[in-house]
Amino acid sequence: MQRMVMTRILVTGASGFIGRAVVAALAQRGDAFRATVRQPPQPPFPAAIEVVQHPDLAQPIDWRPLLDDIDQVIHLAGIAHIDRGVAPELYDRVNRLATAQLAAAAAGVKHFVFVSSIRAQNGPAADHALTERDPATPTDAYGRSKLAAEAAVRAAGVPFTILRPALLYGPGVKGNFALLARAAASPLPLPVKDFGNRRSLLGIDNFISALAFVLATPATLGETYVVADPGMPPPLWAVLATLRQAAGRRPLILPMSKHYVEIALRLMGRADLWDRLGGSLRVDAGKLMAAGWQPPHDTLAGLAAMVRSLTRPAASPAPDRPPP
Repeated sequence: MQRMVMTRILVTGASGFIGRAVVAALAQRGDAFRATVRQPPQPPFPAAIEVVQHPDLAQPIDWRPLLDDIDQVIHLAGIAHIDRGVAPELYDRVNRLATAQLAAAAAGVKHFVFVSSIRAQNGPAADHALTERDPATPTDAYGRSKLAAEAAVRAAGVPFTILRPALLYGPGVKGNFALLARAAASPLPLPVKDFGNRRSLLGIDNFISALAFVLATPATLGETYVVADPGMPPPLWAVLATLRQAAGRRPLILPMSKHYVEIALRLMGRADLWDRLGGSLRVDAGKLMAAGWQPPHDTLAGLAAMVRSLTRPAASPAPDRPPP
């Protein structure tokens, strides 16, 4: 009888929004995980998952002991969102240098998957659907640090795949999508009917399916892929309406000129927020789908399923039956 060989995977940033979902989903395949975290995960991971704490990525880390007996690496750790309070030097130290050190130490692994960002590809808006053929032109320190980290992975000589995901959503998400979720949760009407701009999103389960696909597909080695939900992304007003309708509420989407919002945000010094709110950023994941990736759902179906999973009441325990 042939003995099944278990794949050992190192997941960095395992306690974050993406990391917890990745570990939970891929552990069901029977793989063994070593999960690296800065703080003990809450709630704790299952006992079968090896958890290793490490210092902040701004500090030097000896990655070699963490790579012992590891077959595949999924590198998620880093500063995951654009934060105006983060110095450019810190983005570079955490996102580029720590990645370069990990990739250099991972010379013996079979597959190194680096999760970058669509912001390594482009700024907050684009006038056409982005593909991997577009030149990478990040416009902020976050995007530049991710692009530099990609270059470090390529230079390390490790077998790699680079993923550039669009804005992710799913239960427990933080960052930019959390702003939309809070707006949708408001009881007030939303004057966004005139916001017809389209921004690609990526459901966490679609992301996990893309990750599982590249890990299992040798043809993806040495490739870089943008990743987003399939099809034309819905306009912003439809995203907010879907979030409300899936929760059993009226959409309450009203018309109002976008210019009023733009002027207000620019006067407040938040032109960056306006670019993310009012601009379009479409991402065409056709290259990854041509390689064989089959995403489970489009954006509106994914958003509705996310809301239903969060609002579904817990199953009531079966009533006790009197003894016969």
